[in-house]
Amino acid sequence: MTDLVTWAELGGALAALGGAAYARHAHPAAYWSTVRLPLSVARLLASYTSTMDACGLTVEPPRWRALAVKATTRREVRPVPPRRGMIRPTSTGLRLRLRLAPGQEPADVAASAERLRHAWGVHAVYVRDVKPGVVELRLVGFDVLRKVRMPRRTEAGPLRVPVALREDATAFVRDYRAVPHELVLGATLSGKSMFLRNLLAGLAAQPVVLVGIDCKRGVELAPFAPRLSALATDPEQASDLLPALVKEMEDRYDLIKARQGIAPGTPDELITSDVWGLPEDERPAPIVLFVDEVAELFLVATRKEEERRDEMVTQLIRLAQLGRAAGIYLEICGQRFGAELGKGATMLRAQLTGRVCHRVNDEASAKMALGDIAPEAVMASCAIAAELPGLAVVGDTSGGWSRIRTPHLSLADAAATCRETAHLAPDVPALAPFRPHVPPMPVKESGPLATPRPITE
Repeated sequence: MTDLVTWAELGGALAALGGAAYARHAHPAAYWSTVRLPLSVARLLASYTSTMDACGLTVEPPRWRALAVKATTRREVRPVPPRRGMIRPTSTGLRLRLRLAPGQEPADVAASAERLRHAWGVHAVYVRDVKPGVVELRLVGFDVLRKVRMPRRTEAGPLRVPVALREDATAFVRDYRAVPHELVLGATLSGKSMFLRNLLAGLAAQPVVLVGIDCKRGVELAPFAPRLSALATDPEQASDLLPALVKEMEDRYDLIKARQGIAPGTPDELITSDVWGLPEDERPAPIVLFVDEVAELFLVATRKEEERRDEMVTQLIRLAQLGRAAGIYLEICGQRFGAELGKGATMLRAQLTGRVCHRVNDEASAKMALGDIAPEAVMASCAIAAELPGLAVVGDTSGGWSRIRTPHLSLADAAATCRETAHLAPDVPALAPFRPHVPPMPVKESGPLATPRPITE
């Protein structure tokens, strides 16, 4: 009987270990919540003071405190770490706030993030400046980019689309009001199309004019035709569509100037310099232009094509320079983007504030996308493995960058979303000639409810 109990206990322990190992690999969020979270909290509480001291994040206590300690306890006065706030567990890690001691700055804590990660046994530690003297530590318990699960609560809104997950377990929100134009690069099978797919599906549910230029005969954007207000599938059609967009931009500027020419004494809030200051009943719908495979607009073979190329590039640059105030935003996508594309390439890139670089085939493309942001961002994008489609490095011209990964969205689901939201497409008369033809959906004929039987005599 004793042997049976021993074997049962041993089998239970082995089963528990095997289940934990399986959960750690297949369900990391569940493993973190049940196993790693209590251990990490205990380790953090037990070693907080010593870890801060080892990382050089402690300071000498105030003189009055040192005198009080010596007078009451006669103990040795030790350096004081930053005051720790309440630990808040999350589904992906921990969050806590630190009140910095006098003489410390957030950069001191950020420089010790890697040491804190090893000391507390977590996957990563990120530091965010909350307010003067207070920083927030976000501890991530596992690699959230290995299996992407978007947060339940995201900051969605007008022209704001949560499109990917950051490496610190927060949502990457594409905000066109804050970052009007963006460059998206990625080689074949790098996840660029998935990024574009999520972005289109998110914007389809908003009253936004969606315009596409897909010079690969529309193979990328044609499935979303029911929601698109205009679509060009070759350079010739694009050469006609871009002037129409420029004319629409000029008409919107005339509308803004008419509002600015109001009588003296009008309140300041009624004077505007962009479409968002117009009254809601006068404000035109925003336009988002998607250009897939932008290199096809630059490549030429004859003199006639070169003249057409120069005109299209000039119009794209005008839209990028002046479109924001008119409510026109650009999403430029491609596999390769460099100065060798021709005249105007670097000038167009200079107007694209946002940068998203998936896995690319050459370092020059990564430098073109992120080289003017941070050299370490270029190295991070070049290190993306082919086994991780959807992984990218995102940054903007302010200098910040981070890794993101787009969740999987099938083409059928994205196309179905565009069909269901086709009625939300605003009416823009200038783009009516370029609206794609959408064939009607075939109607399945239902069979008879009952099998007919011959009448017998």
